[in-house]
Amino acid sequence: MNTRKSCLDLPSATISEADGVRYLSLGTQWVQGAMRVGKPLAIELEYAQRMMAWLLLRRGSDLDKGHAVQLGLGAGSITRFCHGKLRMRTTAVEINPTVIAACRASFHLPLDGPRLAVLEQDAAVFVAEAARAGSAQVLCVDLYDHEAAAPALDSEAFYADCRRLLGDDGVMSVNVFGRQSACAHSAGRIAAVFGESQVRMMEPTRAGNSIVVAMKSGPFPDQSLLAARARNIESRFHLPAREWLPLINALPPEPVSAV
Repeated sequence: MNTRKSCLDLPSATISEADGVRYLSLGTQWVQGAMRVGKPLAIELEYAQRMMAWLLLRRGSDLDKGHAVQLGLGAGSITRFCHGKLRMRTTAVEINPTVIAACRASFHLPLDGPRLAVLEQDAAVFVAEAARAGSAQVLCVDLYDHEAAAPALDSEAFYADCRRLLGDDGVMSVNVFGRQSACAHSAGRIAAVFGESQVRMMEPTRAGNSIVVAMKSGPFPDQSLLAARARNIESRFHLPAREWLPLINALPPEPVSAV
């Protein structure tokens, strides 16, 4: 969750639990994140697992190297995985202080340390300022407010800042949620910045989340290389990477707006 609203306007994080899974929400029916209580380093939600498809875009020797940044903390699943499982230097950016507090109190988010920084900050400001350094190898973008109607940040200017934040070998995954026409428009904006050959869109989850993956520089891996990398990812990190392969497609044509 990350928007430009003042802290006084931000909804408070709420926590629920059922069947061994703890959920984080923002006062609505929309789930912002989840954690299986007995497996805090595992990624519970299907869309969050697919957000890790950026692993397919990196060489096996580089999977756990470099700096991973998350825009939007949710329940901390990706942050915990990158920091605790991949052992990467990890930065998470979240504007809502109650989300950060809930993740620390109830979702096993560690305190900041040499490899972890959790920043209470607007994601747009962070990428605009951090882009000057080009310091991230991995960027995961998951920016929704409590209504979950559309990405909170979804402009070409924002994605251009994201691209500048990435190093030359950088990769990005973005959660786009909602009607397929809206998802296609979001993917088109990403492609306008990264180049269409550098961007792929995954088929939507049952809940309606479509994940877009992008590389700052190419070439995009072919199917045989993706398959080999998927086997390695499953063996090392127990993510269902081979299930992702048939879901990764070239970008669909953007829908034509009605006049």
